[in-house]
Amino acid sequence: MLEWDDNSLKVAEFLLQIKAVKINPDSPFTWASGLRSPIYCDNRKTLSFPEIRTFLRQQLTRVVEEKWGNSDVVAGVATGGIAPGVLVAQEMGLPFIYVRSSAKGHGLNNQVEGVLTPGQKVVVVEDLISTGKSSLEAVEALRAAGANVVGLVAIFTYGFELAKNNFKNADCEFTTLSTYDALLHKAHDKEYINSAQYESLKNWRKDPKAWSEEFIKSNPND
Repeated sequence: MLEWDDNSLKVAEFLLQIKAVKINPDSPFTWASGLRSPIYCDNRKTLSFPEIRTFLRQQLTRVVEEKWGNSDVVAGVATGGIAPGVLVAQEMGLPFIYVRSSAKGHGLNNQVEGVLTPGQKVVVVEDLISTGKSSLEAVEALRAAGANVVGLVAIFTYGFELAKNNFKNADCEFTTLSTYDALLHKAHDKEYINSAQYESLKNWRKDPKAWSEEFIKSNPND
């Protein structure tokens, strides 16, 4: 069973075209933790391309309407989820709020910005799911403010089992427009990567830490 559809592949192709997703298993990126990663994702770049921005707005809205059509409010996760969240809220004619990574620390000390009435059904919009930690912290902040969080939608996910488990444990349904598997399929199909790189990228997703350690061991001067 394929884990993607035509829309998922189209999103993946857009991300590759504009280099919102960069793939380089031979010279990986370094995370803040020191781990090496063969992929880097910056979905903010999609905002600079009207055609892609429109397509993502339409697809995010479609998902929200199909899954949580009776939502009262759209919430964006700062900072990457704010812009797509606003686009969805505008398309659906719904109020918009956003969630900071932490309370401001001055003024009203808000973490949730905007008008939220306790009990309202809120759908959360995010740009990227890695472990799900920051997204779920936003969900918890909304719940603490009285929101009934009905689900979360994001543009892309790496598909880590850790993220799936984190969302399950938090009792929060989530879905994404495209996936790591769809991205690898499209990248290989369009020759952004060769077959050896394709296999290396599959191995990275299975165990990023082991992949990183093996790369560093094999490339001590990198």
